[in-house]
Amino acid sequence: MTTTGTAFDVAVHAEASLGEGPTWDPATGRLLWLDILNSRVHTYDPATGRRTLRRTDQHVGAVKPRAGGGLVLNLRDGIGLLDPDDTFRWLHREPVPGRRGNDAAVAPDGSLWAGTMRYDEARGGGTLTRFTGDGTAETVLDDVTVSNGTGWSPDGTLMYYADTPTRRIDVFDVTADGRVAGRRPLAVIEDGAGYPDGLCVDADGCVWTALWDGGAVRRYTPSGDLDRVVALPVPRVTACAFGGPDLTDLYLTTARVGLPAPHPLAGSLLVVPGAGQGVAQPAFAG
Repeated sequence: MTTTGTAFDVAVHAEASLGEGPTWDPATGRLLWLDILNSRVHTYDPATGRRTLRRTDQHVGAVKPRAGGGLVLNLRDGIGLLDPDDTFRWLHREPVPGRRGNDAAVAPDGSLWAGTMRYDEARGGGTLTRFTGDGTAETVLDDVTVSNGTGWSPDGTLMYYADTPTRRIDVFDVTADGRVAGRRPLAVIEDGAGYPDGLCVDADGCVWTALWDGGAVRRYTPSGDLDRVVALPVPRVTACAFGGPDLTDLYLTTARVGLPAPHPLAGSLLVVPGAGQGVAQPAFAG
C-alpha cells in the first residue's frame, strides 16, 4: 500500500459549507461541483482557471451533464432539468418533508441513480432511485440513511455503493436489464478512519472513496484490498472524480460544515494530478 501526504494541489480555494459532487463534463472541458447547503452549482475550467456560479432555488445534491446538452439536478424536492437555454423544468417532483436529494450517478445505460437522505439523518429515511429519461422512477433501495457514492466497474458488470453510516462500500452484480442484485461488502472502513462518502471507479476497476472525518481518499482494488491512501489536511473529504482532458487528475470536494475551527482549505476543491486513469462517464439520457 502506498500512502501519500502532500501530492495534491488547490484547484479552487473556496469556503463551501458542503462541497460535493465533482463531475467532469467532457463537452465543455469543465468540472462541475456543488455546495449543497448554499444551493450553488460551480464550474471550473482547469485550462483557463475560469469559474462560474449558479444558484438554485433549493438545496442541490448532485448535478450531471445531459446527453442533449444542459444538466440534470438532484434537488430537495426531486429531479430537475436545466435545458441548454437555461430553462428549468421538473422531470420528477416528489417533495417529502424533512428529506433532500444527495449524491447521484449516471449508469452505463444513461439512467440516473439518485440518492436521498433526511436532514436529521434518521436511520432508514433515505432511498436510492433509478430515473430514466422519460421520468420513470424505480426505487432500488428504500432503507438508506445517507445515500452516497455510486459507481460502476469499467465493464458495467458491477455497481459500487456507500450508505455512509454503515462504514461499508458495497458491491452489486448488474443484471442484463441494468438492475442490481447480490449486494455484499467490498470493503469496511475501520473505526477511527472516517466514513465512506462519494466514490469513483478508475480504468483498473479500482474504487476510490472520499473519507468524511477521515482526512483522506482511498483506493480499493476490485477484490477489496486497500492499495493507496492520499492523506489530506482537511478532515471532511466528501467526493472524488477523475477529470482533465486525459481523465488523469483526481478532483476532491471538501466541507467545513460542523467544524468549530475549519482548516483554511476546508470547503475548497482540491486535485491530485496524475492520480491514475479515469473512465469517461456517460451523460444522462434525458
